[in-house]
Amino acid sequence: MLDREITEAARIARHAGAILMNVYATDFSVSYKGRSDPVTEADMQANRYIVGELRKWFPEDGIVAEETDDKSDALKPGRCWYVDPLDGTKEFVDRNGEFSVMLGLAIDGRSSAGVVYQPTTDKLYAGVVGAGAYLEERGARRELKVSDVADTGRLRLVVSRSHRNRAVDRVVRKLGIEHERALGSVGLKAGLIAEQKADLYLHISDRSSAWDACGPEAVLEAAGGRFTDLAGNAYRYGGTDMRNRAGILACNAAAYDAVLPVVREAARKKGLIP
Repeated sequence: MLDREITEAARIARHAGAILMNVYATDFSVSYKGRSDPVTEADMQANRYIVGELRKWFPEDGIVAEETDDKSDALKPGRCWYVDPLDGTKEFVDRNGEFSVMLGLAIDGRSSAGVVYQPTTDKLYAGVVGAGAYLEERGARRELKVSDVADTGRLRLVVSRSHRNRAVDRVVRKLGIEHERALGSVGLKAGLIAEQKADLYLHISDRSSAWDACGPEAVLEAAGGRFTDLAGNAYRYGGTDMRNRAGILACNAAAYDAVLPVVREAARKKGLIP
């Protein structure tokens, strides 16, 4: 029932990716919204384009975008898009290619559909919760389904290239994880889990926001995975607080119940959850 939304979101994400790449090819400048929070002209240009297109194609929907100051649409009931025009700005600045465009549609407070697009590789992840997920790459499309790895020692962990902390080290030791890789962008990490190239992602921090979660959550849940906060609670979209104060746990379904208690304990020690 959300075919039109996914089709338009994918088109918009691809064009926004082209905008990012145009700036990426230049000697762009970097400014900072806060400590360790860079922003570039690419963020702003892509943000303007995405918001304009969503308003044109879905005029009744709310829109909450990272680089748009007015977040009041989050208070509206019903449908609201959450937009990160450039997830992985640090990676964009470092020119390592690990950044993405992310659009998620929340309906009645729950993530329902989303796309994640990596313009440097032309990979597009898309999903509708309850209806499946797919990856478009090099002109081919294939369905996505998370792995069935349940043994925590065999889990392949993907962690943030920019925000890894010691709490993750403790979880890794307790679970016996031996395979780990670093990657930028929440959406790309969720995408790796959806395409069975990873099994687990942890963000044991309160430094992420609703627009970091809504699109990736839809893709991973549609592929049969789990995407919750570190206490195991489903995300609720809406309200004035945009922060994901209890972090992020993204995992295949088979290992989720074994991973959750260990992650929950780490989050409590960090003071992220009661």
